[in-house]
Amino acid sequence: MALAITTIQEKLTHQFGVKVFAFEMQRDFFTFEANPESIHDVIKFLKEDEDFNFHFLTDLAGIHFPDNDDQHQFAVSYQLHNWVDNTRIRVKTYLPDDAEVETITDLFLCANWMEREAWDFFGIRFKGHPQLKRILNMDEMISFPMRKEFPLEDSGRTDKDDRFFGRTVSNKSTL
Repeated sequence: MALAITTIQEKLTHQFGVKVFAFEMQRDFFTFEANPESIHDVIKFLKEDEDFNFHFLTDLAGIHFPDNDDQHQFAVSYQLHNWVDNTRIRVKTYLPDDAEVETITDLFLCANWMEREAWDFFGIRFKGHPQLKRILNMDEMISFPMRKEFPLEDSGRTDKDDRFFGRTVSNKSTL
């Protein structure tokens, strides 16, 4: 029997109260939000509860929302999969500008790489991570390239010709 969305919502609300909220379906994904302080416990509950069995972490991704208020500048999205019932779920948590959330590497070993990637590109810190360091960018890099304020290109470069990138405006009039 498939895992009912209403069952998931009821059990989570009973267990965590107002720490979980904004339950909705988004493009065939049951989605909800959790407070950053309780995200580890929520994911642990989804994994270990015998009715849920979300034993597979499909994805963990950082997101930057520069237009949001200071308490919601960043988000971490966790996608979990229950293979038995073939049910997927997405849990999001929003973080302030000094983004920090508890690691889930103790629950899912694959989160190690994903959390390092979110740190490397967004600057989201994962408390308790066993080796939180850059994974794809240089260690000397002081910025986070997936943040929206990161410049798309180096304005000081002299080794490229804009003509080859379609950036020059022709002064010729068209007929």
